Amino acid sequence: MAEHYNVVVIGGGIHGAGIAQAAACAGYSVLLIEKTRLAAGSSSRSSKLIHGGLRYLESLEFSLVRESLAERERLLKIAPGLVRLQPFHIPVYTDTSRRPLTVRTGLSLYALLGRLHRDSRFRKLRKRDWDTLDGLETSGLQAVYRYHDAQTDDVELTRAVMQSALDHGGVLRCPAEFLEADMMATGSRVHYRSSGNETACTADVLVNAAGPWAHLVDRHITPAPDPVPVELVQGTHLVVEGAVDHGCYYLEVPSDRRAVFLLPWGEHALLGTTETPYTGDPDNVAPLPEEETYLLDVLKHYFPRRPQRVVERFAGLRVLPVAEGAAFGRSRETRLTVDNPTQPRRVSIYGGKLTGYRATAEKVMAMLRQTLPVRPALADTATLRIGPDQ
Repeated sequence: MAEHYNVVVIGGGIHGAGIAQAAACAGYSVLLIEKTRLAAGSSSRSSKLIHGGLRYLESLEFSLVRESLAERERLLKIAPGLVRLQPFHIPVYTDTSRRPLTVRTGLSLYALLGRLHRDSRFRKLRKRDWDTLDGLETSGLQAVYRYHDAQTDDVELTRAVMQSALDHGGVLRCPAEFLEADMMATGSRVHYRSSGNETACTADVLVNAAGPWAHLVDRHITPAPDPVPVELVQGTHLVVEGAVDHGCYYLEVPSDRRAVFLLPWGEHALLGTTETPYTGDPDNVAPLPEEETYLLDVLKHYFPRRPQRVVERFAGLRVLPVAEGAAFGRSRETRLTVDNPTQPRRVSIYGGKLTGYRATAEKVMAMLRQTLPVRPALADTATLRIGPDQ
C-alpha cells in the first residue's frame, strides 16, 4: 500500500524546505522530493542577501519591501548563526543618476517601512572616512550613505530549514526524481524514482516548489495546470580575489544604471548580478563571457586598484512575470497558483525571494488549511530557532 502524506513538496530549494518546515511544524506529515541535493539550483546561486530590497522602492513595491524587512528582522533573531547584519554603502558621484536627495529619500522610506527599527537607520559618512572603504574610487565622489541589511550562506540556510522540518517529523527523499502526479478529488498520487526504484505515494495536497523547473513539473501533473506567463532570467555572480573588509557596496552600473553589489565572501569578494533572458534547459545555465566582462568593468570602475582575478563564477535563474521592458524593473512578488481556490489540492510557486521564504511558506499553508485536516501545531516558524545556535 502506498505511503500517505498530508503534504508532498517537489523541490529542495529554500521555498521547498520552508514549506516542508511550515507543514511539519503545523503538525502535518510531509514528504519533500529533491532531484539532486538541497539548494542545488537557484538557492545556492543567489546574492546571499537577506534584505528588504531597497531598489524595489523604485518600482513602488512597498508591500514587498515591508514584508521583506520584517522577515529580515525575524531571521536575525531566529537564525543568528546564519544571518548577520552588514553595513552597506551607496556611493554617489557627479555622474550617478540617483542623486543624494533621491538616495536619502529612498533610505528614509526604507527606514519607515522597517518601522524605524534601529537596524533601519542610515547616515551619511564623513569625507575623512572615505579612504577606509576598501579602495573605493574617490575621484568625483560626492557622498557615501551607510545603511544596514543582512547576509547569509544560502546553502546552509536551506539545509538548516530542512533540518528543522526533519526534526518535526518531515521526510526527505534526496536524490529522488519526481516523475508524475495524478490529481484526484481527494488528493493526488505521486510517482517518483529513488535509488533506481519507482515509488508511489498519495497526498492530500501537492506543492510544486521546483523554482526554475516549476513549469516543467507542472507539465507532469494530470490534469495539467494552466500555463503561467513567466520567463527565466539568468543572474551571474563572480567570486573575485581579495577580501572586502568594511562592509558591502551598492553600485550603480554606469552603462545601464542597474544596481550591482560587491559583498564580503570569506577571504574573497562576491560581485553580482546580471539579468540575461534565458530560454534553455535550467540544468544547463552557466555564466556567459559577456556577463563576466560586464561585472568586471563595474568592479574596475569603482575599485580600480582591486585585483580582477576571478576565482569562481556561477549563474542562477530568477522566475519573473512576462512583461515589457528590462527585468530590473519587474515585480519580485511571489505568484501562487492553485487548482481550486476554495479547496486547493495543488499549489505551484513561481518566483520568490530568499528573504521571504518563511512568509511564502506561511501563505501556502494558509491556503492549504482549507483542505487539510485540523492538527495541533508543534512549533511556530516565526519564533523557532534554526541553525548552529538554535
